[in-house]
Amino acid sequence: MSSPKVLIYGGRGALGATCVSHFKQQNWWVASIDLGLNDEADHNIVVTSTDSLPEQEESVLTSVSSALGSSKLDAIICVAGGWAGGNAKKGLAKSADLMWRQSVWSSVVSASVAASHLKEGGLLTLTGASAALQETPGMIGYGMAKAAVHHLTKSLAGKDSGLPTGATCVAILPITLDTPMNRKWMPNADFTTWTSLEFLAELFWKWSSNQARPANGSLLQLVTKDSNTELVVA
Repeated sequence: MSSPKVLIYGGRGALGATCVSHFKQQNWWVASIDLGLNDEADHNIVVTSTDSLPEQEESVLTSVSSALGSSKLDAIICVAGGWAGGNAKKGLAKSADLMWRQSVWSSVVSASVAASHLKEGGLLTLTGASAALQETPGMIGYGMAKAAVHHLTKSLAGKDSGLPTGATCVAILPITLDTPMNRKWMPNADFTTWTSLEFLAELFWKWSSNQARPANGSLLQLVTKDSNTELVVA
């Protein structure tokens, strides 16, 4: 019996690399998509930052098809993204462009891969943000991009979205993830309110294995207190 298969979009980032490691420990075949290689993955797809969105989509679809052959993916986990501040007076176009490329492009390509290569009843997870449920005047580009991911999630869960029969699409909405970079920039923060990467990797694996999977279209806020994380449906 062949190993279950997962694609991690953003497999070189802090959360993505943690997910790659966790799925490998569970004996899954793991593919990583990022701007660079993750040596732990079974297959790497390196995207070029200068490509347009249609070019990235075509490149990724070709590589996934070549790697899988007639096989299908059990899950696609999109954890690519980033953060940028800025209001209408301070670098709005620049930050909006960057956030759109990092969060929306990766989500759109993940959806395209799911339409062609996810098995029936498979899982697609995207990454939104709790902050984007409200206005984000100090980080407008970030809020816009994450709100678009929320809309994409709901749309993919709807009838005639193009996803395979029985597939589930959900989004996590973090508040703050416990990454090395966040600790570097916010050394005096209360880390007990930050969501651990290992918690999320285990959660993704369970959902991918069809354990306690949320309802299709769910936007799940990650509310962490005293280092314990609760999932709150938005």
